[in-house]
Amino acid sequence: MAGRTAQPKLRKPVFVKVDQLQPGTIGHTAIVKVLTAKTVLNRARPDVNHKVRIAECLVGDETGVIVFTARNEQVDMMKPGATVILRNARIDMYKSCMRLAVDKWGRIEVTEPVDFVVKEDNNLSTVEYELVSVVDG
Repeated sequence: MAGRTAQPKLRKPVFVKVDQLQPGTIGHTAIVKVLTAKTVLNRARPDVNHKVRIAECLVGDETGVIVFTARNEQVDMMKPGATVILRNARIDMYKSCMRLAVDKWGRIEVTEPVDFVVKEDNNLSTVEYELVSVVDG
């Protein structure tokens, strides 16, 4: 048994609601519906011989909505009307507002439709945040 390391125990994911998301946080797992998806960048990159695609998608649950930034192959999964599970998602700040994203450490899964009405009048991406310096005193 010497030299073997124990496998880390897998933890059950803790699902968060959209209205619980905070600036600068990572590791979120959420089930959301895709309301809209708008391609904002679709450009070929000759240096790496593939296309770069970015879409801004409005996603939400029964507590609110937020803009999700989908990149490359993620764009294909983020179709309006789809229900997706975002695993290990993070909050990025763009022009002082929150955006939800899944990087290479996370995963997007299309899942069965869920039975909730999206609360569209609580858009977390329209709230501006101000960077405040904290001085220990």
